[in-house]
Amino acid sequence: MSGPVGFGVIGCGSYGRVHAELISSLGPDLRLVAVADAETARAADVAARLGCAASRDLEELYGRQDVDAVTVCVPHGLHADVVVAALEAGKHVLVEKPLEIDLESAERIVEAERRSGRVVGVMSQRRFEPAARAAADRVAAGELGRLTGGLAHTVAWRDQEYYDATAWRGSLEVEGGGALMTLGVHALDLLLWLLGDPVEAQAQAGCLAHERIEVEDTIVGSIRFASGAIAGITATTAAYPGLPPRVAVFGDRGTVVIPVDPDERAAVRAQYHDFVAAMANGRKPLVDTDAGLRVLATVLALYESARTGKAVPVAWT
Repeated sequence: MSGPVGFGVIGCGSYGRVHAELISSLGPDLRLVAVADAETARAADVAARLGCAASRDLEELYGRQDVDAVTVCVPHGLHADVVVAALEAGKHVLVEKPLEIDLESAERIVEAERRSGRVVGVMSQRRFEPAARAAADRVAAGELGRLTGGLAHTVAWRDQEYYDATAWRGSLEVEGGGALMTLGVHALDLLLWLLGDPVEAQAQAGCLAHERIEVEDTIVGSIRFASGAIAGITATTAAYPGLPPRVAVFGDRGTVVIPVDPDERAAVRAQYHDFVAAMANGRKPLVDTDAGLRVLATVLALYESARTGKAVPVAWT
């Protein structure tokens, strides 16, 4: 691949606008070529501000030869259709978390990735924060000894207007879940990255501070790992005014706590550069579809446990 990598952004809501602005600032190796949105006026506004094209529809965007990759920022439950079409059009794809809202749809993405030979990455920028990378190095070097457990706490506040702002937010059919699916996946991804494969999950959940939503605003659970380690997880949007997310990993010779890096954009930039390097070198990105599947399977197991009151195996292919 010669010259800058051309990106298109699909979905010009809040996440999409952030991605489009960030890509525009990443030169000279990356270039924002075009944006697309079901609301064409919204795409036109972003395009006018950032000096790129506004595609009339996805077919037009996928047909552009100067678009090498797309960033997908549509609602969760629409990911599979958009990502699969992009892969079939020969584009590499960076998709916002979560990979999808059910394993069958996520597997559609994985199969299309295999058929196409293109690269698919899942946004999980916390892995690229310096403290997270340092923690991973310490775990890999065995400095913590035998890993015994950890925690992933996402304690946030979202008012009712947050859920009322869009028709899909708070919807099981499209958002797929609440505090854990939408916010807690970042901390959960870090926990799984550091502790390995989860095998069983237990949880309790409820909607305690919001109305007119079909998803949880609070969930508390535990995860048992193949190594025997046991970790706790909390995700809530019902804790005013909220606290900084916290991830920690414990071992019999040490503990690491990963603070949140205040410069989140630096981590997002680092993930983009890793993704472009994966495209150029034909390798998997640091956060690939395997990672996306593992996180999704864990989220779904925690949800199933909350529904049934039983421990649930964590399974994915």
